Amino acid sequence: MPHPDTKQDLYDPSHGREVLKMAPGLTQLEIVPFKVAAYNRKEQKMTFFDEQHKDDFEFISGTKMRRLAREGQDPPDGFMAPSAWKILSEYYYQSTKSS
Repeated sequence: MPHPDTKQDLYDPSHGREVLKMAPGLTQLEIVPFKVAAYNRKEQKMTFFDEQHKDDFEFISGTKMRRLAREGQDPPDGFMAPSAWKILSEYYYQSTKSS
């Protein structure tokens, strides 16, 4: 969710993990770390996020992906297999016409 003025994401990709760590009653829950994938603009594909090169990355949220699909726009090259994008975008594009 973007900030209305800066357009920067309000939430860090790790916020869900941090909230779970603070949840009462979940003291025995083991949070298993995992690598975060994001769209690498330089490599034009999805790769694991690298904090040292954070300006090269774009986090494409589900909300943004659905908006692109509804508006008939294509995602950046390498974000998703073209055949998969075609199915997804047709679904969301048609869903706006029927509502």
